[in-house]
Order: sequence, then C-alpha cells, then structure tokens
Amino acid sequence: MANTEPQWLVWAREIQALAQTGLTFTRDPYDRERYERLRGLAAEMLHAHTGEPVERIASLFAEQTGYATPKVDVRAAVFDDAGRVLMVREVADGGRWTLPGGWADVNFTAAENAVKEVREESGYEVVVTKLAAVWDRTRQAHPAGVFSCCKMFFLCRPVGGAAATSLETSEVRWFGEHEVPDDLSLGRVLPAQIKRMFEHLHQPALATDFD
Repeated sequence: MANTEPQWLVWAREIQALAQTGLTFTRDPYDRERYERLRGLAAEMLHAHTGEPVERIASLFAEQTGYATPKVDVRAAVFDDAGRVLMVREVADGGRWTLPGGWADVNFTAAENAVKEVREESGYEVVVTKLAAVWDRTRQAHPAGVFSCCKMFFLCRPVGGAAATSLETSEVRWFGEHEVPDDLSLGRVLPAQIKRMFEHLHQPALATDFD
C-alpha cells in the first residue's frame, strides 16, 4: 500500500532522522551545527503545518538519540475457542477500542512483548501462535505520526487469567467477527487489520503479511 501521508510530513521525518543519525556519529563541530540546524528545520516544518509549539517539537526531537530506526509497536489478536477477538478500551484515546499492545520494551522479544501487553492491559495470560503481519504504519493509512513505526501483529490464544482493566484500559471484552466496534483507536489498529486477523484465524496456513 502506498504512503498516503502528506509529503511535508515525509520530508520532515526524514530530515529529523538524518539529523539524529548525523549528530550521533559526527565529530566535526561544524557538521554538528549543520545537523542541529536540520533538526530545527524539521521542527519548524511540523510547527508550520500542525500549530504545535516549535519548542515542544524541538524538545521531542532532542530526546531521540542514536542511529534513527523505526519504533516497534506490537499488537495481539487473541482469539478464544468461540472465534471471538479480545479488545480493550484505550484510556489515552478517549476510551476507543483496540487490540492489546503498545511500544515494545527492551529485553523482551517481540512475542514476549505481545504476551506482556495482553496481561497488563486485559488480565489474560496468552501464548503466541503466529506472527500474522509486519506492517509499516505509514503504509497502512493510520493517522499521521511524527516517527516511523513498524507494527507487528501476533495471533494468540488464552491459557489463563481473567478480564481485568488497568491504568491504560477501562474495559475488556470479546467480540465476534461481525461485532467489532466502530469506535476504534485508529492510531493503534484499523478495521482492515482486525478483519485480516480473522482471516488468519480461519486460514492458519496464510503467510505472514508484510509491506
């Protein structure tokens, strides 16, 4: 799927990434000044198109260090024996529904992160059965984001626990294939992605999807 984001955002993201990587490796003070200016230009571009305070954007960029790589988001499509999918209401997004998941933590594999997120957000213990998809957020028609993001979707099955909300979630429920709610947290999961997870459930031999 083609990138549908505005071109100015694509440019600003790449300029920021080049500046971040340049600042990581340069030892030349003049090059450092140039990379810092590039990072400032990326912040000004975002400010001009979003209205967010340029100081806030610049501070966010300054927090990013090291070689610039995509962030990793994991999502767990947990299905019970009745073929229903587990979803949670995301407090940070106005109580909209999503598959359990979040940013991957260090010292955990991607699959371990998926298990951890399900436990923390829903109360259920699960095992991962399949890596169903690895998608780039910018190619999936999610709302635009500042940083590049790789989204990994895992199929899981419950093995214990019970429904329990957390600081991040306000409700935990199971939904049938034709019962998935409309008010999704679109920054986290899209209707087409949930539909595809059901297809992986019904057709276990499907290969892992990727962009």
